[in-house]
Amino acid sequence: MDPTPLVHSIFDKGTGTWQYLVADPATRNAAVIDSVLDFDPATQKVTTDNADAILRLIESNNYQIQWILETHIHADHLTAAAYLQGRLAGQQQDGKPRIGIGKRITQVQKEFAGKYDVPWGECEGVFDKMLDDDEEFPLGNLKAQAIHLPGHTPDLMGYVFGDNVFCGDSIFHADIGTARCDFPGGSAKQLYQSAQKLLAMADHVKIWTGHDYPSGARQQEVPFLTASEHRDRNKHLANGTSEEQYVAVREGRDAQMSEPRLIHQALQVNIRGGRMPKASSQSGLRMLHVPLKVDALDAGKDCGSLL
Repeated sequence: MDPTPLVHSIFDKGTGTWQYLVADPATRNAAVIDSVLDFDPATQKVTTDNADAILRLIESNNYQIQWILETHIHADHLTAAAYLQGRLAGQQQDGKPRIGIGKRITQVQKEFAGKYDVPWGECEGVFDKMLDDDEEFPLGNLKAQAIHLPGHTPDLMGYVFGDNVFCGDSIFHADIGTARCDFPGGSAKQLYQSAQKLLAMADHVKIWTGHDYPSGARQQEVPFLTASEHRDRNKHLANGTSEEQYVAVREGRDAQMSEPRLIHQALQVNIRGGRMPKASSQSGLRMLHVPLKVDALDAGKDCGSLL
Protein backbone atom coordinates (compact mmCIF):
# COMPACT_ATOMS: atom_id res chain seq x y z
CA MET A 1 0.00 0.00 0.00
CA ASP A 2 1.30 3.45 -0.90
CA PRO A 3 2.05 5.75 2.05
CA THR A 4 -0.41 8.55 2.70
CA PRO A 5 0.94 11.78 1.19
CA LEU A 6 1.43 14.94 3.17
CA VAL A 7 -0.56 17.83 1.70
CA HIS A 8 0.10 21.52 2.34
CA SER A 9 -2.49 23.96 0.97
CA ILE A 10 -1.54 27.61 0.40
CA PHE A 11 -4.26 30.11 -0.53
CA ASP A 12 -3.67 33.25 -2.60
CA LYS A 13 -6.42 35.71 -1.71
CA GLY A 14 -5.58 38.00 -4.62
CA THR A 15 -6.66 35.45 -7.22
CA GLY A 16 -8.66 33.03 -5.08
CA THR A 17 -6.21 30.28 -6.02
CA TRP A 18 -5.28 27.18 -4.04
CA GLN A 19 -1.64 26.15 -4.39
CA TYR A 20 -0.51 22.76 -3.15
CA LEU A 21 2.64 21.06 -1.94
CA VAL A 22 2.30 17.26 -1.90
CA ALA A 23 5.03 15.14 -0.32
CA ASP A 24 6.01 11.53 0.31
CA PRO A 25 6.67 11.42 4.08
CA ALA A 26 9.21 8.60 3.73
CA THR A 27 11.55 10.09 1.11
CA ARG A 28 10.65 13.81 1.49
CA ASN A 29 10.22 13.98 -2.30
CA ALA A 30 7.48 16.47 -3.15
CA ALA A 31 5.49 18.15 -5.92
CA VAL A 32 4.16 21.70 -6.26
CA ILE A 33 0.76 22.05 -7.94
CA ASP A 34 -0.59 25.28 -9.51
CA SER A 35 1.79 27.85 -8.04
CA VAL A 36 1.15 31.60 -8.31
CA LEU A 37 3.30 34.60 -9.24
CA ASP A 38 2.04 37.87 -7.79
CA PHE A 39 1.01 40.45 -10.38
CA ASP A 40 -0.33 43.98 -9.96
CA PRO A 41 -2.22 45.05 -13.11
CA ALA A 42 -2.14 48.70 -12.03
CA THR A 43 1.66 48.85 -12.08
CA GLN A 44 2.33 45.80 -14.29
CA LYS A 45 4.74 44.64 -11.57
CA VAL A 46 5.51 40.95 -11.08
CA THR A 47 6.65 39.84 -7.61
CA THR A 48 7.25 36.50 -5.92
CA ASP A 49 5.64 36.60 -2.47
CA ASN A 50 3.54 33.46 -3.04
CA ALA A 51 6.37 31.51 -4.62
CA ASP A 52 8.84 32.54 -1.92
CA ALA A 53 6.41 31.33 0.75
CA ILE A 54 6.35 27.95 -1.01
CA LEU A 55 10.16 27.92 -1.11
CA ARG A 56 10.30 28.58 2.65
CA LEU A 57 7.85 25.74 3.24
CA ILE A 58 9.98 23.42 1.10
CA GLU A 59 13.12 24.38 3.02
CA SER A 60 11.57 24.09 6.48
CA ASN A 61 10.34 20.58 5.70
CA ASN A 62 13.54 19.48 3.95
CA TYR A 63 11.62 18.52 0.82
CA GLN A 64 13.23 17.60 -2.50
CA ILE A 65 10.95 18.83 -5.29
CA GLN A 66 10.61 16.31 -8.11
CA TRP A 67 7.69 17.88 -9.92
CA ILE A 68 6.17 21.30 -10.55
CA LEU A 69 2.74 20.41 -11.92
CA GLU A 70 0.21 22.53 -13.78
CA THR A 71 -3.38 21.36 -14.06
CA HIS A 72 -3.89 23.58 -17.13
CA ILE A 73 -3.06 26.97 -18.65
CA HIS A 74 -4.59 29.36 -16.14
CA ALA A 75 -6.41 32.51 -17.20
CA ASP A 76 -6.64 34.11 -13.75
CA HIS A 77 -3.09 34.08 -12.42
CA LEU A 78 0.51 33.88 -13.60
CA THR A 79 2.24 30.59 -12.84
CA ALA A 80 5.41 30.56 -10.76
CA ALA A 81 6.58 27.28 -12.33
CA ALA A 82 9.65 28.65 -14.11
CA TYR A 83 10.67 30.80 -11.14
CA LEU A 84 10.43 27.89 -8.73
CA GLN A 85 12.34 25.60 -11.07
CA GLY A 86 15.12 28.15 -11.40
CA ARG A 87 15.37 28.75 -7.67
CA LEU A 88 15.39 25.04 -6.85
CA ALA A 89 17.74 23.91 -9.60
CA GLY A 90 20.94 24.62 -7.71
CA GLN A 91 19.67 23.83 -4.22
CA GLN A 92 18.64 20.18 -4.52
CA GLN A 93 20.62 16.98 -4.49
CA ASP A 94 18.62 15.58 -7.39
CA GLY A 95 18.91 18.63 -9.63
CA LYS A 96 16.09 20.75 -10.97
CA PRO A 97 12.47 19.56 -10.74
CA ARG A 98 10.50 18.81 -13.90
CA ILE A 99 7.59 21.00 -14.97
CA GLY A 100 4.69 18.75 -15.95
CA ILE A 101 1.36 19.39 -17.67
CA GLY A 102 -1.19 17.47 -19.77
CA LYS A 103 -0.29 16.39 -23.30
CA ARG A 104 -2.86 18.68 -24.97
CA ILE A 105 -0.95 21.77 -23.91
CA THR A 106 0.43 22.31 -27.42
CA GLN A 107 -3.11 22.84 -28.73
CA VAL A 108 -3.70 25.56 -26.15
CA GLN A 109 -0.29 27.17 -26.67
CA LYS A 110 -0.89 27.46 -30.41
CA GLU A 111 -4.35 28.96 -29.84
CA PHE A 112 -3.09 31.77 -27.64
CA ALA A 113 0.31 32.27 -29.22
CA GLY A 114 -1.57 33.10 -32.42
CA LYS A 115 -4.02 35.39 -30.64
CA TYR A 116 -1.32 37.39 -28.85
CA ASP A 117 1.48 37.20 -31.45
CA VAL A 118 3.73 35.28 -29.07
CA PRO A 119 6.75 33.85 -30.95
CA TRP A 120 6.48 30.08 -31.01
CA GLY A 121 10.11 29.80 -29.95
CA GLU A 122 9.12 31.25 -26.56
CA CYS A 123 6.51 28.49 -26.05
CA GLU A 124 8.12 25.40 -27.51
CA GLY A 125 9.79 23.08 -25.04
CA VAL A 126 8.97 25.10 -21.92
CA PHE A 127 7.36 22.06 -20.26
CA ASP A 128 9.63 19.16 -19.37
CA LYS A 129 6.96 16.48 -19.34
CA MET A 130 3.63 16.34 -21.17
CA LEU A 131 1.63 13.69 -19.36
CA ASP A 132 -0.63 11.24 -21.14
CA ASP A 133 -4.15 10.36 -19.99
CA ASP A 134 -3.98 7.98 -17.01
CA GLU A 135 -0.18 8.05 -17.06
CA GLU A 136 1.45 7.02 -13.80
CA PHE A 137 4.57 8.73 -12.49
CA PRO A 138 6.59 8.44 -9.26
CA LEU A 139 6.83 10.84 -6.35
CA GLY A 140 9.32 9.21 -4.02
CA ASN A 141 7.64 5.97 -2.97
CA LEU A 142 4.23 7.28 -3.99
CA LYS A 143 2.61 6.36 -7.29
CA ALA A 144 0.82 9.33 -8.83
CA GLN A 145 -1.53 9.36 -11.80
CA ALA A 146 -2.63 12.00 -14.28
CA ILE A 147 -6.33 11.98 -15.20
CA HIS A 148 -7.85 14.01 -18.04
CA LEU A 149 -10.65 16.31 -16.81
CA PRO A 150 -11.66 18.46 -19.81
CA GLY A 151 -14.48 20.98 -19.82
CA HIS A 152 -13.08 24.15 -18.30
CA THR A 153 -10.25 23.87 -20.83
CA PRO A 154 -9.44 21.00 -23.21
CA ASP A 155 -6.04 20.34 -21.64
CA LEU A 156 -7.02 20.18 -17.97
CA MET A 157 -5.32 17.34 -16.10
CA GLY A 158 -6.03 16.24 -12.54
CA TYR A 159 -3.45 14.51 -10.36
CA VAL A 160 -4.16 11.58 -8.05
CA PHE A 161 -1.95 10.81 -5.07
CA GLY A 162 -3.37 7.96 -3.02
CA ASP A 163 -6.83 9.03 -1.80
CA ASN A 164 -6.33 12.62 -2.95
CA VAL A 165 -7.17 14.11 -6.32
CA PHE A 166 -6.15 17.63 -7.30
CA CYS A 167 -8.79 18.59 -9.82
CA GLY A 168 -7.75 22.10 -10.88
CA ASP A 169 -10.61 24.19 -12.25
CA SER A 170 -13.22 21.49 -12.67
CA ILE A 171 -15.36 21.35 -9.53
CA PHE A 172 -15.18 23.92 -6.76
CA HIS A 173 -16.61 24.07 -3.26
CA ALA A 174 -20.15 22.65 -3.04
CA ASP A 175 -21.74 26.09 -2.61
CA ILE A 176 -20.05 27.33 -5.82
CA GLY A 177 -20.50 24.26 -7.98
CA THR A 178 -18.22 23.99 -10.98
CA ALA A 179 -15.85 26.02 -13.16
CA ARG A 180 -16.83 28.06 -16.20
CA CYS A 181 -16.67 26.42 -19.63
CA ASP A 182 -16.65 29.36 -22.04
CA PHE A 183 -12.93 29.51 -22.83
CA PRO A 184 -11.67 28.28 -26.24
CA GLY A 185 -12.06 24.52 -26.36
CA GLY A 186 -14.23 24.49 -23.23
CA SER A 187 -17.38 22.39 -23.04
CA ALA A 188 -20.09 22.16 -20.40
CA LYS A 189 -20.92 18.67 -21.61
CA GLN A 190 -17.32 17.57 -21.14
CA LEU A 191 -17.11 19.16 -17.71
CA TYR A 192 -20.22 17.28 -16.63
CA GLN A 193 -18.56 14.04 -17.71
CA SER A 194 -15.32 14.97 -15.92
CA ALA A 195 -17.27 15.77 -12.77
CA GLN A 196 -18.99 12.38 -12.91
CA LYS A 197 -15.55 10.77 -13.05
CA LEU A 198 -14.63 12.58 -9.84
CA LEU A 199 -17.91 11.93 -8.07
CA ALA A 200 -17.66 8.22 -8.87
CA MET A 201 -14.59 7.94 -6.64
CA ALA A 202 -14.81 6.32 -3.22
CA ASP A 203 -16.71 8.27 -0.57
CA HIS A 204 -13.62 9.25 1.43
CA VAL A 205 -11.48 10.47 -1.48
CA LYS A 206 -10.50 14.12 -1.00
CA ILE A 207 -11.09 16.34 -4.03
CA TRP A 208 -8.77 19.34 -3.73
CA THR A 209 -10.02 22.29 -5.76
CA GLY A 210 -8.16 24.91 -7.77
CA HIS A 211 -10.00 27.97 -6.42
CA ASP A 212 -12.35 29.14 -3.74
CA TYR A 213 -14.48 32.28 -3.47
CA PRO A 214 -16.23 32.16 -0.09
CA SER A 215 -19.19 34.46 0.41
CA GLY A 216 -22.32 34.87 2.49
CA ALA A 217 -22.40 32.70 5.59
CA ARG A 218 -19.18 30.93 4.61
CA GLN A 219 -16.19 33.20 5.09
CA GLN A 220 -13.38 30.63 5.37
CA GLU A 221 -11.62 29.20 2.32
CA VAL A 222 -11.90 25.40 2.05
CA PRO A 223 -9.34 23.44 -0.02
CA PHE A 224 -11.21 20.12 -0.36
CA LEU A 225 -14.41 18.21 0.08
CA THR A 226 -14.81 14.46 -0.19
CA ALA A 227 -16.42 12.77 -3.16
CA SER A 228 -19.35 11.87 -0.90
CA GLU A 229 -19.82 15.49 0.16
CA HIS A 230 -19.88 16.64 -3.46
CA ARG A 231 -22.44 13.99 -4.40
CA ASP A 232 -24.67 15.20 -1.56
CA ARG A 233 -24.10 18.96 -1.66
CA ASN A 234 -22.55 20.30 -4.87
CA LYS A 235 -25.01 22.91 -6.16
CA HIS A 236 -24.47 21.97 -9.82
CA LEU A 237 -24.12 18.21 -9.47
CA ALA A 238 -25.97 16.86 -6.42
CA ASN A 239 -29.20 14.88 -6.37
CA GLY A 240 -28.75 13.16 -9.71
CA THR A 241 -28.47 16.27 -11.89
CA SER A 242 -28.70 15.16 -15.51
CA GLU A 243 -26.25 16.21 -18.21
CA GLU A 244 -28.99 18.20 -19.96
CA GLN A 245 -29.87 20.05 -16.75
CA TYR A 246 -26.24 20.76 -15.96
CA VAL A 247 -25.39 22.07 -19.43
CA ALA A 248 -28.37 24.45 -19.36
CA VAL A 249 -27.37 25.87 -15.97
CA ARG A 250 -23.66 26.07 -16.76
CA GLU A 251 -24.05 27.72 -20.16
CA GLY A 252 -26.60 30.15 -18.78
CA ARG A 253 -24.22 31.15 -16.00
CA ASP A 254 -21.25 31.45 -18.37
CA ALA A 255 -23.19 33.82 -20.63
CA GLN A 256 -23.39 36.30 -17.74
CA MET A 257 -19.75 36.14 -16.64
CA SER A 258 -17.11 38.74 -17.45
CA GLU A 259 -13.60 37.70 -18.45
CA PRO A 260 -11.02 37.13 -15.70
CA ARG A 261 -9.21 40.28 -14.57
CA LEU A 262 -5.74 39.00 -15.51
CA ILE A 263 -6.68 36.90 -18.53
CA HIS A 264 -4.43 38.58 -21.12
CA GLN A 265 -1.34 38.75 -18.94
CA ALA A 266 -1.85 35.28 -17.48
CA LEU A 267 -2.32 33.48 -20.78
CA GLN A 268 0.73 35.05 -22.39
CA VAL A 269 3.00 34.19 -19.47
CA ASN A 270 1.53 30.76 -18.82
CA ILE A 271 1.88 29.44 -22.37
CA ARG A 272 5.57 30.25 -21.83
CA GLY A 273 5.57 28.03 -18.72
CA GLY A 274 5.84 31.06 -16.43
CA ARG A 275 8.74 32.65 -18.29
CA MET A 276 8.58 36.35 -19.07
CA PRO A 277 8.56 37.62 -22.68
CA LYS A 278 11.97 38.24 -24.17
CA ALA A 279 13.12 41.85 -23.88
CA SER A 280 12.59 44.11 -26.88
CA SER A 281 15.73 44.62 -28.92
CA GLN A 282 14.92 48.34 -29.18
CA SER A 283 13.64 49.34 -25.74
CA GLY A 284 14.93 46.51 -23.58
CA LEU A 285 11.45 46.19 -22.08
CA ARG A 286 9.46 42.98 -21.73
CA MET A 287 6.10 43.51 -23.40
CA LEU A 288 2.70 41.84 -23.28
CA HIS A 289 -0.16 42.46 -25.70
CA VAL A 290 -3.52 43.61 -24.33
CA PRO A 291 -6.33 43.89 -26.90
CA LEU A 292 -8.21 47.17 -27.03
CA LYS A 293 -11.99 47.30 -27.31
CA VAL A 294 -12.70 50.19 -29.63
CA ASP A 295 -16.20 49.45 -30.91
CA ALA A 296 -17.43 52.95 -30.02
CA LEU A 297 -14.54 54.54 -31.88
CA ASP A 298 -15.04 52.29 -34.90
CA ALA A 299 -18.69 53.38 -35.02
CA GLY A 300 -17.91 57.11 -34.69
CA LYS A 301 -18.03 59.44 -37.68
CA ASP A 302 -15.64 62.13 -36.49
CA CYS A 303 -12.88 60.17 -34.79
CA GLY A 304 -10.76 59.20 -37.75
CA SER A 305 -7.79 60.97 -36.22
CA LEU A 306 -7.93 58.60 -33.25
CA LEU A 307 -7.69 55.42 -35.31
